Amino acid sequence: MKQLYCQKFILLLYVGFSLLTGLPGCTLPPPESLSESGDISMVRVLPQDYPVFEDDMFYDGLPFAAARSLSYLARVPSARKFKFGQDIFTASHMVRSLENFIRFTETRPSPPDLQRFIASNFLIYRSVGAGKPGQVLFTGYYEPLLHGSLHPSPQFNIPVQARPADLLTIDLSLFSPEFNHKKIIGRFSGKTVLPYYTRQEIDTMGLMDNAVKIAWVQDPVALFFLQIQGSGKILLDNGDILNVHYDISNGRPYRSIGKLLLEQGKIPRSKMSMQEIRAYLWKHPEEMSAILNYNPSYVFFKVERDGPVGYLDVKLTAGRSLALDRHLFPLAALAFVETKKPLVDGAGQIRTWDKMRRFVFNQDTGGAIRGPGRADLFWGNGPYAAIAAGHMQHGGTLHFLILKPDR
Repeated sequence: MKQLYCQKFILLLYVGFSLLTGLPGCTLPPPESLSESGDISMVRVLPQDYPVFEDDMFYDGLPFAAARSLSYLARVPSARKFKFGQDIFTASHMVRSLENFIRFTETRPSPPDLQRFIASNFLIYRSVGAGKPGQVLFTGYYEPLLHGSLHPSPQFNIPVQARPADLLTIDLSLFSPEFNHKKIIGRFSGKTVLPYYTRQEIDTMGLMDNAVKIAWVQDPVALFFLQIQGSGKILLDNGDILNVHYDISNGRPYRSIGKLLLEQGKIPRSKMSMQEIRAYLWKHPEEMSAILNYNPSYVFFKVERDGPVGYLDVKLTAGRSLALDRHLFPLAALAFVETKKPLVDGAGQIRTWDKMRRFVFNQDTGGAIRGPGRADLFWGNGPYAAIAAGHMQHGGTLHFLILKPDR
């Protein structure tokens, strides 16, 4: 996501099922909370309508996640404006707001004390949501672990591609104001620019034979989902671990293979999940290539020292980092979500979905996260994270907190 307002993909298994993850190395974007049409994405909530604040993670990880937002705010001008609905606050006020909140929550207050503190010191804004007023669809993403090698072999023969030398981005806003925030990705062919190669062309026509390979993995389906998640780890056969992260895509539109399998009746809607898609592909290897190539979008990676890194170029925090539409909501801001989380037994089966109320931070974005009615929660890595990210598709509410101006 460099000059190209970084894209992260979110697995749209169905209407809103997750695809995305965050992208590093972005130029700092202008914060906005109005859509391009000028519609308000958040409304201020009256004190009597404040939600019941509590934290189901018992404040664990909260200071770390807040520090990541503060590191982003330290890199922007102190006077930069952030919009909360129709209200505007500066970056310096955002800093005071986060510091004030974290100082108090480090005392691990009881729910009543927390409620009183917020009511006395903070303004609350609610996402207008989509469909039913105030309702937000929550999905999840995670950091997958793949097995691989730095060298190709019969076991590891699927390349993890670095950004190709012939791929270019064009900032259309340089040509006309009507193309503000519009960029395209392509390649030179003679004296013209053409769209970059599709997934099928990249994988089957040998067009990337001379491109740099970051590593080689053994599972084409795992690589496909690594591209969907946007970042992950590769455990090499020499014992080292590579942190790989989204660098850029081929610019082709994302098409959901989950939706394809639903429409073809190959996976029932009641069972649709990332895990079911994986299982279907491995049970039907003769269909794998055609199904994967249905999605022409392809992601190229780079190696990071640490990860995963989100849109703000800060490390994401499991259970605390949220991906939202970057055009609508204030970046780095403190938020409060109410939705559902899975309860999983020792066999890795979801037994029920329990209420989830916790504080999070707006630290990521995604190409498929659009509008005030979508949110994507980062679950971290490991088996539980994969289960939660693969199955989460639940409604809920999203509120933002900001320190009152006179505090």
